[in-house]
Amino acid sequence: MSRLTTQAVSEATGHAAQLFTAIKGSLGKVPNAYVTLGTNSPIALETALNMDAALRKSSLSAKEVEVVKLAVSQDAQCDYCLAAHTLAGARSGLGGETMLNVRHGQASGDARIDALAAFAHTVFTTSGEVPAEVVAAVKQAGYSDAQIVDALLAIATITFTNLFNRVNATTLDFPPAP
Repeated sequence: MSRLTTQAVSEATGHAAQLFTAIKGSLGKVPNAYVTLGTNSPIALETALNMDAALRKSSLSAKEVEVVKLAVSQDAQCDYCLAAHTLAGARSGLGGETMLNVRHGQASGDARIDALAAFAHTVFTTSGEVPAEVVAAVKQAGYSDAQIVDALLAIATITFTNLFNRVNATTLDFPPAP
């Protein structure tokens, strides 16, 4: 159950109503996280949506973005984001075993994706400067500097939604992640 105020989508007005209409048109529904986020701060929801839209134009594939989001959501222990991004990961072409492996820092059979997941895990879970060997490893796996920066954007976007859902205790409206 939400800890923050949540208004029914049908009762939304103004900017929140406009955002909800666009989300419903795109996804077929307004996920619980977006409902509560938009109820409380339409500008925060709009910013999160804009950041995700920018990621779709980034140098990372949809599959790579989902690898980053799954790795970080696992580390954050955000059940809502794990559920949502397991569904999105499958839609992007990631297999179930691959998703579990990148979440848990295990070999997936794709060294390039594993390097990206390891990079995301390290960036999210460490303080201070990221060790040079971690950056070297992701570069050695074939990621460009632009892709590294775009991976950081993916980490930033998912960190915001992880934090929101952990504070809100957002009710799952996707199948739970395995």
